[in-house]
Amino acid sequence: MCRHLAYLGAPTSPAELMFAAPHALLVQSYAPRDMRGGGSVNADGFGLGWYPEPGAAPLRYRRQSPLWTDQVLPALAASARTTAFVAAARNGTTGMPVTEAAAAPFVSGRWLFSHNGVVRGWPGSMAGLAAGLDVTELLTLEAPTDSALLWALLRERLGAGQDPLAAVTALVGEVEAAAPGSRLNFLLTDGETLVATTWTHALSMLRTPGGVVLASEPCDPDPGWTAVPDRHAVRVTADGAEHFPLTFDRSAP
Repeated sequence: MCRHLAYLGAPTSPAELMFAAPHALLVQSYAPRDMRGGGSVNADGFGLGWYPEPGAAPLRYRRQSPLWTDQVLPALAASARTTAFVAAARNGTTGMPVTEAAAAPFVSGRWLFSHNGVVRGWPGSMAGLAAGLDVTELLTLEAPTDSALLWALLRERLGAGQDPLAAVTALVGEVEAAAPGSRLNFLLTDGETLVATTWTHALSMLRTPGGVVLASEPCDPDPGWTAVPDRHAVRVTADGAEHFPLTFDRSAP
């Protein structure tokens, strides 16, 4: 499975969590500790999305190559100061393309999104949910992957004005109903609110003096890292971080 992380808080550089920390995203790309979903490395692309200033649309840098081969991003990340960012290293699902467009984070307006996981039974299992999208949306997906479709489904809800936590949790429930056993670990932010889910994979949280970090794996030995329970959502705002259990009525139509 992929590795991803996000931050929300006082201005900081993404370089520390991505490159400098003892178990930074760079290390997780070639020596992950928890690949329960299969695979051994996260070498199928990477990305970083960040906000150059509060209220601005995010900037993004993505490539389809392994993170450890890139010579541009370390300096770029070190030069940035941001109040929120999302970064990811991709482990592509067998049969899905390895392209820059398939790498997280995905962007729309002020939103950044990352999916760590897999949709079971792809693509047939998602036909019903996909049928609810505008045809143009389907024809212009960034990549023919489960993550890109999940982003299109979530983007539609956000565009309709749904609360981000409600939109994310409802999508997890609907995808799990359509494709049982999927791994649906999301990160979503607009630079002011950060929402995450744990659905059959790990997520750890670190509260720092300046903000909150969410990551697939702890980036350093700080004892402040805590595991987010499986099948939970997390919402981070300027007021702090909250956990919510993800429970769905399986008998509902």
